[in-house]
Amino acid sequence: MRVTRTTWVPAFARTTSALAALAAAMALVGCERLARNMYDGAKEKPLRPSAAFEDGSSSRPPIDGTVEHARGVLASTSSGRAAEDGRIAAERATAIPYPIDMALLRRGRERFDIYCAPCHSRLGDGDGMVARRGFPHPPSYHIDRLRTAPDRHFYDVITNGHGVMYPYGDRVAPEDRWAIVAYIRALQLSQDPPREAR
Repeated sequence: MRVTRTTWVPAFARTTSALAALAAAMALVGCERLARNMYDGAKEKPLRPSAAFEDGSSSRPPIDGTVEHARGVLASTSSGRAAEDGRIAAERATAIPYPIDMALLRRGRERFDIYCAPCHSRLGDGDGMVARRGFPHPPSYHIDRLRTAPDRHFYDVITNGHGVMYPYGDRVAPEDRWAIVAYIRALQLSQDPPREAR
């Protein structure tokens, strides 16, 4: 007697696999829809009326003691308050508020190489790799206009941007901006030392 194989078992397995794949695809689509709801959820436009709050305004005043996200957490300790006071003093300074020593210049060089050198080049001559590939060339730090510019000018340009340069105020801490300014001054001196030093 000859035993024949039934064909319904492989067909059933294929159908089950197809249904499982379809169910998994539908579940993933549902997850994406939930993720979209998270990103595109209800929101209030600033300075518009809102029935959600008693005062009728969508804009909310900051809660006492809060610190902006980009500035980190202000510790309740005296050292945390001192650090915040130092940051505020650095933001208000008109010239480099720190002693110019090798530690400051090392920090400035490190930050300069990360944020500035791609466009300004490591020499500060405006011929960085980004500029070589078609981005507008920034001015050289070694021109007279920038040699005589006040320290605060460089700090403000780093903070707010200038021309096509994007602002870095939210990425570079105030003390690091001043370290970069100190390093720019060192670059300027390296290319044109004062006459008495020659």
